[in-house]
Amino acid sequence: MGGPYLCPGCKTNRTRFNMIEQIPKGVKLDPESGEVVEEFSNDNLDTFHIPYNGSHFRVQCGACGLIENEETFKARASSSKNPFLS
Repeated sequence: MGGPYLCPGCKTNRTRFNMIEQIPKGVKLDPESGEVVEEFSNDNLDTFHIPYNGSHFRVQCGACGLIENEETFKARASSSKNPFLS
């Protein structure tokens, strides 16, 4: 986290954001009932379970509600001239 953000959705919000922490939890479900049969940590995944490799957190615009990866908000800010800094 760091650097300026600009929402790529509403294209106006530079200040209000929600940081959403993603904490993956590997599970094995019963195919019939959908109940959790077993839980896995990254240390004890079974042979057929791929570990989560996504972002650790995502960003939500506090104005329009768009949720994206942090890089998307940073890229939009770097490609747009900030009128407050001119």
